[in-house]
Amino acid sequence: MWMNFRRKQPLLQIFLWLYALISLYPLIWMVFYSFKDNNEIFVTNPFGFPRTLRFENYVSAMTEFNVPRYFLNSVWVSVITVIGTIAVALLFAYAVARMRFRGKTLAQMYIVIGMFVPVQVIMIPLAILVRDFHLTNTYGSIILPYIAFNVSFSTLVFYGFFRSIPFDLEEAACIDGANIYQTFSRIMIPVVKPAIATMVIFVFLAAWNEFPIALMLISDEDLKTLPLGLLFFQGQFTTDWGAMGAAMTVASLPTVLVYILFSEQVEKAMTVGSAVKG
Repeated sequence: MWMNFRRKQPLLQIFLWLYALISLYPLIWMVFYSFKDNNEIFVTNPFGFPRTLRFENYVSAMTEFNVPRYFLNSVWVSVITVIGTIAVALLFAYAVARMRFRGKTLAQMYIVIGMFVPVQVIMIPLAILVRDFHLTNTYGSIILPYIAFNVSFSTLVFYGFFRSIPFDLEEAACIDGANIYQTFSRIMIPVVKPAIATMVIFVFLAAWNEFPIALMLISDEDLKTLPLGLLFFQGQFTTDWGAMGAAMTVASLPTVLVYILFSEQVEKAMTVGSAVKG
């Protein structure tokens, strides 16, 4: 079938290949950039393959500019944010999608409204809350807001998936003697795995790349995440652009790996609803 499609649609295939190359080129250029010196970057060879692979740029980024510490901070914050967001959103979405209780609609509206609150609006109240709860310059000062900002959209996605699942599955599990917790963990969670994979990517990227909240709440050098660390990196060492490129390449690797690991599940998410109904 795919071979027939390729023969019948050669122009579309050429367009897709061109689009892929255009999309990948910035990433490829960044890798090339990380192996060049300042002269190649700005004068002699700004866009081509590096004439000499300067691995010392990576050594400099890792040994002189505290990139490993920023990297580990970002990994820790992003992983905890993903776990907390997915756990809270799954439980809440399952409750409002499959159960009946007083105030369900109000609770659902309250969570969804969070999608429309800009970060800039709550920055001052957030700083006051962090100070009053004695969370200043701690991981919790950014992890908790990250979870709060990602719960709304994650809940909306999981709610749609849970609503598409037939109630017959839960009834069959109940007849077999499963309680609500067993039904949730053994029946529902496996069915919505594609949605979970999709939200893992979305939440991880959001937490990994987040900048304004970290800039406002984190001043301790040992707690800075990569986006925040790279800002001060550039401000202090404006001449070593090769090391900057190496640091940016290192910062991009986890997001690429997360997408590669979960991309198959994301593709399944596009058809899981109809598959369950069928």
